[in-house]
Amino acid sequence: MYNFNLCKKLPLVVCFSLFSFSSIADVSNQNSSESTWEKNKPYQITILHTNDHHGRFWQNDIGEYGLSAQKTVVDHIRQEVTAKGGKLLLLSGGDINTGVPESDVLQARPDFIGMSEIGYDAMAVGNHEFDHPLPIIREQQKWASFPFLSANTYFKDSDKRVFDAYKIFNLNGIKVAVFGLTTDDTIFLASPKNTDGIEFRKTLPEAQKVIAQIKNTEHPDMIIAVTHMGHYENGEHGSMAPGDVELARGLQSGDLDMIVGGHSQNPVCMASPNKRITEYVPGTPCAPDQQNGTWIVQAHEWGKYVGRADFTFLNGKLTLQNYQLIPINLKKEVDNGNGTKRLEYYTQEIPQNKQLLERLTPYQEQGKQQLLVKSGQLIGRLEGDRSIVRYQQSNMGQLLLSAFVEKTNADIGIMSGGMIRDSLIEGNITYRDILKVEPFGNSVVYFELTGAELIDYLKVAISKKPGAGAYAHFKNLIITKEDENIVDVKIKNEPLDLQKRYRIATLDFLAAGGDGYPITNTLPTYVDTGYRDADAVKQYFETHSPINATDYEPKPFILDK
Repeated sequence: MYNFNLCKKLPLVVCFSLFSFSSIADVSNQNSSESTWEKNKPYQITILHTNDHHGRFWQNDIGEYGLSAQKTVVDHIRQEVTAKGGKLLLLSGGDINTGVPESDVLQARPDFIGMSEIGYDAMAVGNHEFDHPLPIIREQQKWASFPFLSANTYFKDSDKRVFDAYKIFNLNGIKVAVFGLTTDDTIFLASPKNTDGIEFRKTLPEAQKVIAQIKNTEHPDMIIAVTHMGHYENGEHGSMAPGDVELARGLQSGDLDMIVGGHSQNPVCMASPNKRITEYVPGTPCAPDQQNGTWIVQAHEWGKYVGRADFTFLNGKLTLQNYQLIPINLKKEVDNGNGTKRLEYYTQEIPQNKQLLERLTPYQEQGKQQLLVKSGQLIGRLEGDRSIVRYQQSNMGQLLLSAFVEKTNADIGIMSGGMIRDSLIEGNITYRDILKVEPFGNSVVYFELTGAELIDYLKVAISKKPGAGAYAHFKNLIITKEDENIVDVKIKNEPLDLQKRYRIATLDFLAAGGDGYPITNTLPTYVDTGYRDADAVKQYFETHSPINATDYEPKPFILDK
């Protein structure tokens, strides 16, 4: 049972929703000759954490989050903890890359520089780190002053890991081991061209292996897994790879003290055992999950929060004293009572660190110069919200596929909903706007199949379930089904000819087998145009503006006989 005790008010944002917990976890090897902590002396250890940063080094248009404000919070907590004789670790659950154009065009350099200035100690390697090829990731490692950790990422057909498995920290004589894990779904989620020669092994066996290694060689007092695997309520991960709950349950009780997670991009705040709060309100109490003696935390996404866990270590036992999610300038709409609304902070304003803001400003300006040139004009709204594009056809999908089909002179276009990342609203459209919709830098490609071969391809495409990122969007295609069988196909309203060859436009991610689609980049008819998806869309806007969203409303593409 959680014992919720609100803390006394502290300066700034150190204590928005602080808790007390009575649960105690055993720590192995506390009598190791390498341990230097004193008997009967309590030690304070504070773990700060973020995850799924996705390029948000700069505050958004209404001043929320951003690394400069985050540094103010972390510096304040660091000073507080140090003044009390404690030690602090700052960890990231990964996915630093991809999401904001100003960061994307600079390959996340300002993000890693900013995180280094804040003082991150380690991060898990996320699947979106592989939105870049390995040479770019190696450059990012140079920009970062902290290690990238992944115990289960290997060079194919070898026992050589691509990244360090773990790192040891000595906190006032208490040895803390931090190891990393990357979702083994990465092989499907990342562009295959960026993971060529790399394999992502199952996380639980690798965790068991690295924990045994750490215990035998390092004799730690505390073990933390920093993961990019996802928190799935009560371990119900569906079609995704197993996440943090399954990891904790699969280990021996006491093997792992804490999981700092990412990937599912939710605030892990539990309403009751195995039941997460579905609509967490910033600044309100937050209880982390606990499974099999392991605390599991995750701080939503984008640096919206800094998670804070305060532990006491006494005579080899670790007690979680307090936990909170600190909102980083998050705001809410408040009704003025006269038909208008205003924005208010959920808690209180956090000033930005001036030195870091000055350090990051040139990168923000450099990115803007490349992005703010008008590409065209939009009338209406093109819908790209994930709650739409992963469940049904959308006008955004039709617009994007129209651009790819036009670029390749293809008969049909196919893409997955997970490749659509934002909406476009009425007005002038810039390259920055387009990059928010298509941030991954995929190439527009095409290949040819006979009508008979196309039916086999479509069987795979339409098997992708609504809700999944693999859910298929189609252009110039109507399929008639009877039960689960395809009985008729029309291309541009013409019956499919089984002998005729058809040209299919898509993106290199899918052509290489991404999202579980058939591999087509080995076909003799395969052509990579070399055009980035966003560039093709930009050119389409330039050619056809003004774009009217109603012209791209999708028509039913699957009919039941």
